[in-house]
Amino acid sequence: MTIKDLKDKNLLLFECLSGSKAYGLDTPQSDTDIKGIYYMPKDMFFGLKYIPQINNESNDEVYFEIGRFVELLIKNNPNIVEILATPEDCILFKHPIMEKLKLEMVLSKLCKDTFGGYALTQIRKAKGLNKKILNPMPKTRKTVLDFCFITENYSSVKAKNWLKKRHILQANCGISKIPNAKNLYALFYDEENKCGYKGIAHKENSNDVSVSSIPNGEKEISYLFFNQDSYSSYCKEYSEYWEWVEKRNEDRYSLNKSHGKDYDAKNMMHTIRLLQVALEIVRDGKLNVKRKNRDELLSIKRGELDYDEVLKMAEELMLKIEQESAESKLPEKPDAQLIESILVEMRATLYAY
Repeated sequence: MTIKDLKDKNLLLFECLSGSKAYGLDTPQSDTDIKGIYYMPKDMFFGLKYIPQINNESNDEVYFEIGRFVELLIKNNPNIVEILATPEDCILFKHPIMEKLKLEMVLSKLCKDTFGGYALTQIRKAKGLNKKILNPMPKTRKTVLDFCFITENYSSVKAKNWLKKRHILQANCGISKIPNAKNLYALFYDEENKCGYKGIAHKENSNDVSVSSIPNGEKEISYLFFNQDSYSSYCKEYSEYWEWVEKRNEDRYSLNKSHGKDYDAKNMMHTIRLLQVALEIVRDGKLNVKRKNRDELLSIKRGELDYDEVLKMAEELMLKIEQESAESKLPEKPDAQLIESILVEMRATLYAY
């Protein structure tokens, strides 16, 4: 089932603009995000074809089945609660039955943890891009040999440098594992390549060193250590970095790079927005999706504040949220039984014909 099917079969219950346009934070470069709510055809809902969520390929249009929507409402999921609080000018379609679900039924002290927890995730995500933005990884991948070291005079030197200095070809080397010593090998050399040694790393893309069969009587020329843990960490980081490069939003990446800050400024803008919303919920019992402090939030997005400044703002907001939550008159959590009973009423009405 597609989004078009939902509309063609009159299964849509709610549709709205979301994201930056709903927050009042859109710029000429902003995408148009749409969210919606639908219900399943009767035979699919009671049968085996229940579909809780439908979205387009780019995920900028996401629709939730009414049951899934209510389930997430009860959990005070930030994205879902915001749909229920959508500003009137951002509502594209609203079925009369949606009037049964009221925002005041949903808001609770649980929002302190859900909105605040999501904000903390954004903080970690924003700072986590520091290495990727400021420390790009070379496309040429390092090899096993880059993580091999030769023991020498109570110390160690890089195997590549050691071999080059002595004009030793790694392909003519053979290594043999030292018993009871993790990743330590005896290193042998066959200048004429008569012993059939496999080299230290047999192939360019090897994930481990290559152990050779060493003839009796051969004398080692040194000892080699393979830092396998460091190599595994590098491979993971390399893979994650180039996957990020492949999938990153180039406009957003260019913005982060141009303002010269070591964090994802858009993520940090949404961190502050989420915390401000959470504060208003526990203090005032209201959720204002459209933000009145557009200039302040967009200045964060433009990278006009240092990371530590934004982090201090976040910490101060979290402290205020804790203080206001202790005095809040909101319930600890939504009345799940009440909201579920309303869902049952809605389904009964929708499937009455």
